Amino acid sequence: MLRVKFAVLVLPLALSMASCGKTDKSTEAIDSLMAHMVSVEGGTFTMGATEEQKTDVAKDERPLHEVTLSDFKIGRYEVTQAQWVAVMGQNPSKEQGDDLPVTNVSWDDCQQFLKRLNEMTGHAFRLPTEAEWEYAARGGKLARPTQYAGEADNPRECGWYVANSGYKVHAVGGKKANELGLYDMSGNVWEWCDDWYVEYTDTARTNPRYTQQVGGEGRVDRGGAWDSQAASLRTSYRDSGQPGTRVANVGFRIAE
Repeated sequence: MLRVKFAVLVLPLALSMASCGKTDKSTEAIDSLMAHMVSVEGGTFTMGATEEQKTDVAKDERPLHEVTLSDFKIGRYEVTQAQWVAVMGQNPSKEQGDDLPVTNVSWDDCQQFLKRLNEMTGHAFRLPTEAEWEYAARGGKLARPTQYAGEADNPRECGWYVANSGYKVHAVGGKKANELGLYDMSGNVWEWCDDWYVEYTDTARTNPRYTQQVGGEGRVDRGGAWDSQAASLRTSYRDSGQPGTRVANVGFRIAE
């Protein structure tokens, strides 16, 4: 169904892009972003430091709690620099390349990107919630008990991190995908999520989305990066940053 829907959208998008002066390369970049949305069937899962995460986990990965999610879509890849330039017209990344994930983008910058992308396409793209991100990283309903996104105990197979990255970012999709066919959920760049960081409780929740700031904490980012230790690549590991922060190891992927 995704292919049919995409095929219907391609011609209007191309005409719209041409009419506002966008190049064929820009059109192709935005089309590719839309084409690589993966449908994730909703379900109920246990969020946090479950047994396969081992014992060396952070305090904020507990308590375990049950989360129920509706169906959603998420990008197969992190947003690339070519895709960012097609929408925003400039490249903020320190190390540049069309197929590299865009970096040096704040949470606030991502909101501007999404606003423009939605105006161009008529979609309602957004950042994934933290719960959606973890559920997708674990493999959704196809999940196996793995410590990393698609890999039980060997982060080298599924992610770029300090032990194998050469201390630099890499093109998206270069490592093993997880059960849903999602790439780089462990490693390469940290990924912004929609939520403000909040401490877990053991209360079961449905489609949680934390829109209010609590204390001095920032917006959630997940997944670890090219300069991270392996522990940060685990599917339950959490981090956060202030929404205006721009750094060379943080990017994002989109959801809908």
